[in-house]
This record gives sequence, C-alpha cells and structure tokens, in this order.
Amino acid sequence: MSAASNPPQSVPGPVDPNTLLPPDEPVQLLDDQGTLHEVEGFPLDLKDEDFRNLYRYMVLARRVDKQAINLQRQGQLGVYASLLGQEAAQIGGAYALDEQDWVFPSYREMGAALVRGVDPGKVLHLFRGTWLSNHDPMATHFGLLSIPIGTQALHAAGFAMGAKFDGKDLVVMTYFGDGATSEGDPHEAMNFAAVYDAPCIFFVQNNQYAISVPLSKQTRAPTIAHKAVGYGMPGFRCDGNDVLATYAVARQAVDRARRGEGPSLIEALTYRMEAHTTADDPTRYRTPEELEEWKRRDPIARFETFLEAEGLLDDDFRAQIDEEARGYAARMREEIYDAPHGDPMELFEHVYVDPPASYEEQKAMLRREIASNQEGGS
Repeated sequence: MSAASNPPQSVPGPVDPNTLLPPDEPVQLLDDQGTLHEVEGFPLDLKDEDFRNLYRYMVLARRVDKQAINLQRQGQLGVYASLLGQEAAQIGGAYALDEQDWVFPSYREMGAALVRGVDPGKVLHLFRGTWLSNHDPMATHFGLLSIPIGTQALHAAGFAMGAKFDGKDLVVMTYFGDGATSEGDPHEAMNFAAVYDAPCIFFVQNNQYAISVPLSKQTRAPTIAHKAVGYGMPGFRCDGNDVLATYAVARQAVDRARRGEGPSLIEALTYRMEAHTTADDPTRYRTPEELEEWKRRDPIARFETFLEAEGLLDDDFRAQIDEEARGYAARMREEIYDAPHGDPMELFEHVYVDPPASYEEQKAMLRREIASNQEGGS
C-alpha cells in the first residue's frame, strides 16, 4: 500500500525546502572541554535536578551495559549489543519526552529504556532467548527491542498516525542507526509520517558504522539529516556526545510534533566505542587511532566537567549512583542467570487471531522435531 492510496482529508501546501535543511554544523552546547555555550534557537529549559538526572542515567546506562557484557561472556546471553559511547544520544533524546509519549527502540537502546523506567534485567531475556522481553510496553510506553533493521520505524509511524486519528496528546520517538537508513522500512515510515503529519521523531544515532560498513559507503547525501528534505520534514543535526545539545534538539522536535506540525528527523553524531555486538571484531575495520580520538570526546567525561564547574557533582551523589548501579547489576544477575527457557511451542502464540490451515501442520512438525531431539538425548 502506498501513502497516496489513502490520502489525508486535508493536504498541506508546498513546503519551502529552505526551512527543512539542517544546519551546516551540528548543534553543540557543551564543547569538548565541557564548557557551555548558548546556541540561538536551542534554549535549555533544564534545572539543576535535571542536569543531575541526566548524569545519573548516563552513568547507570554504562554500568548496566558493562554488566550485560559480563553476563554474555559468562555464557548467560547469546549476544549483546553495547551502547558504550552513545549514552548522551540515547538519554538526551528520551529525556525530552513526556510521560505519555512512546519510544520504539532498535536493539541497542538500554539507555533510553532506563529513562522510561524499564528494568534492564527484563530486557535481557531477548538476548538470552528466553522471551521477547519481560517488561510491559503499556506500562512504560517503551516498545519491545527490534532486531530486524529499521522495522521499528514503521511501527512508530503507524502508532503516531493512529494517535493523531484518535486525538491523543502524545509524541512517538523511534531510534535507529545510520545503517538502518540504507534499508527501505525507515524511508517508507518517514514518507507516511510526513504525508499524515504524524507526531513522530525519527532519531538516528549515527555511530559511524553499520556493523563494518562506514557511513561513507552507505550514502552520497551530505548528511543523514539532509534525507529529511525529500519527505518534507525538517532535519536536525546535533553532537550526539553532548547530552545537552541532544536534549535541546530533541525537545524542539518533540514540541513541534506536539503542536501538530508533523515529524522530524534527528541525526545525532556519536560513536560506538564497543563492538557492534559481542559477536563482532571491530579491529578488522577500524583503527586504534580512530577509537582513541573518539574516547577523548567521551560523553560522560565531558558532562562531568560541566557539572563539577557548576557545583552539581559531589562525592555523596557519586556514591548514591554507585549504590544504585550495584543494585541494578544484582537484579540483572538474579533475573538472567540460568533463567529457564520457555516452551518452544510459544512460537505460535500471539501471531494470528484466526490461524490458517497450514498453522496446525507447522505446529505438528515442531512437536515431532522436539520429540525426536528429546528421544535422541535420552
């Protein structure tokens, strides 16, 4: 089905492309030395407690991420996709949302999950293969992690369109990487969202690589944000290692969507400091010098410098975060360690309301396969 086959009731007029083009340079509020600079058009509406919360989420995300990698190395997870280096991008974006808003993630958004109140141990069931996830999307407004590349963008666009039709006051944000912009699904999603003026934010974490393929081999566009112009939506760019710039840009896109002005595309420039997943060897396609250069732009270290200068970071607060992180790690181990696998027949649940005739044949085939394996192992 195409967007044109079901046109909206009112068709917006032509869009001036000059109002959609991203800035020449990504928005940056904190420079690499942690000094705050005002940028016209991107004011900060944050209080001291917000600054401390952003830091808390970033540190917790990194600690949770490390615990998940340890669990994988101990054989408790089949694979895990690290967010190391992308904490500011994920958390700055998610922090710009209100409670009623929704997030549709890819497979790397543990930081955004923490902001939405999701228990990280519940999420790890996906990587263990025990269940899709044990968290409640309806309670957290955080969708299930999506392994297929870019499909969550369609889910987000459809959800946002439905919310608009229902008159709901909510905004939808979907995260995906630069590699997903080489897939068809995000482009279909952006086209639908733009045609229907859906309140949807397409948040691209440009971490420079689609597994081993660098951005230079994925697109000839000047930037990923420039792709938004083709759909009639504005494109924003921000320093994704600057949590304050990421928040300010995301907040502007969220406010715009909430006013009924339609979707936006955000390109957050960041870097994946870990492997693509624990099954990947990044030394085969990137240099130690490149990694070292990005380590000097570490998003947490930069924000720490700012907080210390503002008198917002002391030993008591650090100790409080450390204690909270230890609690998260303990609960993650308790949740996942030797967690039993479910019944393989669960594959057939929650798929069809009225299953086709071939469904019973497939179920019978799986039952025979399970019985054969059990007999062979006895």
